[in-house]
Amino acid sequence: MVTEPQLVRRLGTFDAVIIGLGSMLGAGVFAAFSPAAAVAGAGLLIGLAEYPTSGGTYIYGRERLGPWWGFLAGWGFVVGKTASCAAMALTFAAYVAPAAWERPIGIAAVIILTTVNYYGITRTAGLTKIIVAVVIAILVLVVLASLSGSDGTASVRSWDLLANGWYGILQSAGLLFFAFAGYARIATLGEEVRNPERAIPRAVLTALTIAVSIYLLVGVAILVALGPTGVASSPAPLAAAVNAVGWGWADLVVRFGAAAAALGALLALIAGVGRTTLAMARHDDLPRWLAAVHERHQVPHHAEIAIAGLVCILILVTDLRGAIGFSSFGVLLYYLIANAAAYTQLPDRRRFPRILQIVGMIGCAILVVTLPLSAVVTGTLIFVIGVGYRAIRVRVRSA
Repeated sequence: MVTEPQLVRRLGTFDAVIIGLGSMLGAGVFAAFSPAAAVAGAGLLIGLAEYPTSGGTYIYGRERLGPWWGFLAGWGFVVGKTASCAAMALTFAAYVAPAAWERPIGIAAVIILTTVNYYGITRTAGLTKIIVAVVIAILVLVVLASLSGSDGTASVRSWDLLANGWYGILQSAGLLFFAFAGYARIATLGEEVRNPERAIPRAVLTALTIAVSIYLLVGVAILVALGPTGVASSPAPLAAAVNAVGWGWADLVVRFGAAAAALGALLALIAGVGRTTLAMARHDDLPRWLAAVHERHQVPHHAEIAIAGLVCILILVTDLRGAIGFSSFGVLLYYLIANAAAYTQLPDRRRFPRILQIVGMIGCAILVVTLPLSAVVTGTLIFVIGVGYRAIRVRVRSA
């Protein structure tokens, strides 16, 4: 039984959908197409809650599979999404600042958005609604521009979806998973959603359907404008697409949209990672200091401050592609455990047949091992550190 101060249920279904969209659109639509195209070419198109408390699959895995599995899920989420925070801060800075100022600007963005989150989840949801509206409008502009400048049918006919083989496609899927994993933010906010057993499943399916549709449309459009090689070689493929078709005036608009999307994702990420950190601290899997809830604003302020500090350190020592790969490693393992936990559901709690969870587990395992080698090695090392840390804590508590 959790005895610590609880968070307040202030979010409705629409709020949850928007927070999920804010995470998914910002997390990859401006950042993940390039590395995915680099390993799969046009084949990137192929690669394209039961316990309503804070913590998402950490709590779910703990209740359904046991404390160690819950810890591994929570650890994967926290370390993976902390890397995602760094990736989003670096994406924002890359679009708005000269190269020499990118890291300081990224750190400043983290500090400002952590402050917004500090003053309550409703402010987070309100700002995310504005950002999502702006981003969708700009993505519509990118699609219209990209499809207006060339013979789309001829362009599509020239694509070889299997040019880089199935390994490249699987690796692109793992990298693009970095983008879609934003829907987990909805589950990690479960303690702040009204009527969570009804609202969270609806919000997850709605947000994921909208995001997949947008990604597919944008992916096709920029491939038409630039071709697979052009998408792979550009650090800002959406801006490159509007320039390639003669819409140079839209370059600044697209860059503004990329910056806004990255900020929206970063805002939701900080909130989501903070809630999972809170849940792990409540169960002594992380220091108890992180379980504090602010008396007035009802947010896990210690957890969010700690996460912001770690993100700032990562911004100083990593680059965008490295952060994306490592994030995908941690979060894919998180979802592998989520599928395993869902497999154990009783019939009266089950929404989908068990075969889907089996396919999900196999898919996550395949995508993990096909990620770039550096991401696999670094991720494995971080998980070994996490297991050792918990083993020490368990032994000390037992003594």
